Amino acid sequence: MASHFSKPDWAVRFNPSKAVKEDLVQGKTLFVGLNCFEPGQSQAPHSHAGADKFYYVLSGRARATVGEESQEVEAGMLIWAPADVAHGISEVVEQTVMLVAIAPPPGM
Repeated sequence: MASHFSKPDWAVRFNPSKAVKEDLVQGKTLFVGLNCFEPGQSQAPHSHAGADKFYYVLSGRARATVGEESQEVEAGMLIWAPADVAHGISEVVEQTVMLVAIAPPPGM
C-alpha cells in the first residue's frame, strides 16, 4: 500500500523552455500536483468543467488570473478557481513553485 505521507521536494524541477508539472497524488475524488515555473513562463487561461481548482504558492511571485480578476501572488497565498471559471498564470516574475489541487480529478 502507498504511504499516506510524503515530502514532495523530489518533484521540484525547473525547465527553461516550459513549465514543469508533476503529479503527486490522484485519488477517486482529488488530484494534487506541483507546478514549477521559471520567470517569463505562463499557463494559458483554461477551466475545468465541474471541478474546483486551488493553487497554493510555495515560493516565488507570479501574476494569476481567475475570471476577470488578476493579482500578483507570492509564497503563502492561496488561489481558488471555481468550477467552470477560466484561470491561469499570466506572468511569472520569480522562479515559482505552486501546489495544485483539483476536485474531482481531471477526467472524472
